[in-house]
Amino acid sequence: MANATSINGNANLLIEIAGFLHEGRPDAELTTMARLPRAHEEVARQVARFATFADDQYLDAVALFAALSTRLRTAGGGFVEVDGDTARHFLDNILRYGQYVAPEAR
Repeated sequence: MANATSINGNANLLIEIAGFLHEGRPDAELTTMARLPRAHEEVARQVARFATFADDQYLDAVALFAALSTRLRTAGGGFVEVDGDTARHFLDNILRYGQYVAPEAR
């Protein structure tokens, strides 16, 4: 049998993880040293490609933790206020239709 207090506690942990990830977001300026003219053109291109991919994965992870926290809290009976149907629909779509795409398959 599920324990609502435990479920809500875990929902809180998930949203904390999302918050910590957001606070520690990657700094786009870290790739400055690998840009033209400081680096070879191909190196600069690959660093930019990696930085774009990493940012995309980072945003996906933050959204996933926030969506999971919202769903878990709702399941535990402590309803989370979600700002309108648009936000609720967005979170539902992440959980329902989101899928992992390997980097080499992009």
